[in-house]
Amino acid sequence: MTSARNHAAPGSVRDYLRIARIDHSVKHLFIAPGIALAWLLRGDHARNLGLSILLGVACAFACASANYVINEWLDRDFDKHHPTKSARAAVQRVLDGRVVLLEWGLLAAVGLGCARVASTSMLVVAGLFLLQGALYNVPPVRLKNRTYLDVLFEAVNNPLRLMIGWAMVDPSTLPPSSVLFAYWFGGSFLMAAKRLSEYREIVGSEGRELLVRYRASFSGYSEESLTVSCFVYALLSCAFFGIFVIRYRVEYLLTLPIVVVLFAHYLWLSMAPGSAAQTPEKLYRERGLIGLVVLLVAAFGFTTAVDLPVLHAFTSQRYISLP
Repeated sequence: MTSARNHAAPGSVRDYLRIARIDHSVKHLFIAPGIALAWLLRGDHARNLGLSILLGVACAFACASANYVINEWLDRDFDKHHPTKSARAAVQRVLDGRVVLLEWGLLAAVGLGCARVASTSMLVVAGLFLLQGALYNVPPVRLKNRTYLDVLFEAVNNPLRLMIGWAMVDPSTLPPSSVLFAYWFGGSFLMAAKRLSEYREIVGSEGRELLVRYRASFSGYSEESLTVSCFVYALLSCAFFGIFVIRYRVEYLLTLPIVVVLFAHYLWLSMAPGSAAQTPEKLYRERGLIGLVVLLVAAFGFTTAVDLPVLHAFTSQRYISLP
């Protein structure tokens, strides 16, 4: 592949922009629940909420794109084994490592700069966001090659995005740990489902050897272990969400069945041929999934606005008396 790349065309400005994956911006929707929860539980503690939100969104975009830049650059010799990722700019074009490093540095600087102007807490979260990208992608650590750790560490981006959203509204505190763990394990479920979809698709058409050449962590996975891990991550996410509900607002219990159906639908989706689970940035095209998300948002809004005292029976010790 190295000799083939030597004969490839040099990268253009567009190619360097492509490796920043601006088209993955839909993932930043995971910031929104952080904003909503902070507003509901803590109120507006920001000095200038509009500016804080603007800076927070810019920070998340820049830090995520910085991580994507090093991801595509360092993965270029592995992505060539993937059916679709082999079309990425870093694989198909000759990119200058110095320009890639400069691009990463500029994006990281923008992310940290926006966070610093917003608040100290957002600056810390932005630093953790960039550190996650380095530990996940850069040798010799390169956690993306470690079975199970690859999923858990990639999913750290979920609670980090939640904390960015929270810091926009209340930079003086952090979200409840139960929410952070629910978000983390929810993200782990999504990442494990993505790998399950890739495993089924690539092993079925190209064989397991090619899959392992693409990502070393797959050497420790099987279809069964990935399916079980999805189940475990979903259970842990729901368990921590339940802790949050009982502790902060029991009315949110009514959203739990929708969350369970959402997990089940996504797992089913990951097992379909050519699943969109392999490209999360395109999930907005899945009408069934989007319908469930809309239903969940509506249920969340309803249970936020309406008090249901009957549900408070779940927060105290009660025994059913027998006749």
